[in-house]
Amino acid sequence: MTFFLELKEKLKSFYESYSAYLNPVLKFGLALAVFININMMLGFLPQLNSVFVVLILALLCAILPVTAVTFFGCFLIVGHCYAIGIEVAAFALVLILLLMILYLRFSRRDALALVLTPLAFQLHIPCAMPVAYGLTGNVGSGVAVSCGTVLYYFMHLVSDKAVQLQDGEIKEIGQRLQTILDGLVRNQEMWMTIIAFVAVALAVFCIRRASVDYAWTIAIFTGGVLYLLLMIVGGFFMDMTSSIVWLLVGTVVSVMLMLVLKFFVFHVDYSRAEYLQYEDDEYYYYVKAVPKIRISKPERSVKTIEVDSEMTDDLEEQLTKSLKDIHIQ
Repeated sequence: MTFFLELKEKLKSFYESYSAYLNPVLKFGLALAVFININMMLGFLPQLNSVFVVLILALLCAILPVTAVTFFGCFLIVGHCYAIGIEVAAFALVLILLLMILYLRFSRRDALALVLTPLAFQLHIPCAMPVAYGLTGNVGSGVAVSCGTVLYYFMHLVSDKAVQLQDGEIKEIGQRLQTILDGLVRNQEMWMTIIAFVAVALAVFCIRRASVDYAWTIAIFTGGVLYLLLMIVGGFFMDMTSSIVWLLVGTVVSVMLMLVLKFFVFHVDYSRAEYLQYEDDEYYYYVKAVPKIRISKPERSVKTIEVDSEMTDDLEEQLTKSLKDIHIQ
């Protein structure tokens, strides 16, 4: 454990020293992953599916605020939908605007959840989203990840129905829009996932704020188990054929990632917790103080040894004499 604590402090110190250079690199990497995922799921418009376009957009995100990743990601989604049909692009634009209004109303700071949630689904670790936002967000974070879930299933629906919409099997505009709307609204798996995400995010948020020892660890494992139970029970009653193996593996990986997040964000020593009590004219206050685990840097002291000039001369004479004796022998 000491090794990991030292590594944490070194990484923290390194980031503080080079944050001006690391932040653009991290935003570039995040944007690149999000854009590549969108192009892999949709990719209907060749101009937007180009590597150069993705790199240019990622470079722009590197110098712009992090919310630019969400803006350009939505731009790519609408652009790919336009390649299928203008009505599909209009539906996508209206849906994205409604989702933005919804999550901005409840959790303005969680804008990235809109494009990170589809990426988590593609990586088979969707459980990581509600647990992560429950740990670091607020009570409205479940709405943000739910909006990202709707966007993911919309992208999945467009990808599945693209052939029918492009080949003219569904000719009328109203019928096309009705097909997309029905496919989204009647998607039982999407609604079940939204319920699971909201329940997990709320449970994790409430537990990690509780004044109990190891609250974050309990919240992480509770979120993982609750997500597994809700998805398995919901899939059983709705006769869904989703793979339990992928669900189990993805949940375990998500829990491990959240433990890493906890180590860097909230790593404390409960064995040294202190309980304080004080009062004022109106209230009694009960405070629990838990110290963070840190490794103090070793203090180095430099000692200066002063040598007398006469002593130095004597040492030189003795050394010269010894060398002569050795040479004579």
